[in-house]
Amino acid sequence: MMVNFDLATVWAFIIAFAVLMYVVMDGFDLGIGILFPFYRPGTERDQAMNAIAPVWDGNETWLVLGGGGLFAAFPLAYAIVLPATYPLMIAMLLGLVFRGVAFEFRWRDPRHQRFWDRAFFAGSLVAAMAQGMTLGALLQGVHVEGRAYAGGWLDWLSPYSLLTGAGVVVGYALLGACWLAIKVEGDAQTRAFRHARAAALATLLAMAAVSLATPFLGQQYFARWFHMPLLIALAPVPVATVSVAVLLWRALGRREEWPPFLYALALFGLGAIGLGVSMWPYVVPQSVTIWQAAAPERSQVFMLIGVGLVMPLILAYTGWAYWVFRGKVGEHGYH
Repeated sequence: MMVNFDLATVWAFIIAFAVLMYVVMDGFDLGIGILFPFYRPGTERDQAMNAIAPVWDGNETWLVLGGGGLFAAFPLAYAIVLPATYPLMIAMLLGLVFRGVAFEFRWRDPRHQRFWDRAFFAGSLVAAMAQGMTLGALLQGVHVEGRAYAGGWLDWLSPYSLLTGAGVVVGYALLGACWLAIKVEGDAQTRAFRHARAAALATLLAMAAVSLATPFLGQQYFARWFHMPLLIALAPVPVATVSVAVLLWRALGRREEWPPFLYALALFGLGAIGLGVSMWPYVVPQSVTIWQAAAPERSQVFMLIGVGLVMPLILAYTGWAYWVFRGKVGEHGYH
């Protein structure tokens, strides 16, 4: 499991970082949408919306960077992954559209607010489920012949992809509940802590189930996690996961505000490390490596210059937005 830091490797880490940023940042507002039906219509739902209204669209910048980066840096992988997951990609995009439209219209069309509330929930749920199932479909393997996808229209649908889809849904719900526990007060905060404990338990069970199932998808995964000396080298990952899970549960029990959200982010980070360990060096697991899928070197250098200029700006305005809207929210906005 050697890592050679050439251009393809650098781009693999850039795209992995962009995807992780999208997951943890857009994950909590998708999670709030998933939990939306469990909050009372009126004040509580208005508070939930206001908690993410200033940042939700900026969070999706990372999805554009991750998808665009994959297309530009690893065009062969893009050409294989999209046909393999077209129904999931279409479902995800439609879900994000419905979620975005609901943000605007539930305030401007109060006569149909219940409809837009349902659209917000449905769009968030569908987008989260599609993202999780896409991950499962890639991990279980994509049928590639030559340099093209050779599988069927529904190859992505399996018990494993349904498991990873459900895992992402409950994981996003955990992030959303922890974010609401920071941003709201009163009964809404009490409800958020209760939802966070339930989502934390479901997330940990899903992580355990996926971790147990993944090594049996292919010899590469099993050898990576259960053969010496990697078994010893990678042991800190599950140990750290268990430790963070205990800290998360205790923080939720004490009704602390910021620590649960940070521990939930740490769980996602550890999950990303585990995913990277399992997949490396494949960009299409068990079929195409990052070097086989990489764009020409000149293209990678040209794009790297652009990313070097743009990514600091994205990080800067994202940090500024969160700083400006750092307070608690009420029914009518921040205070």
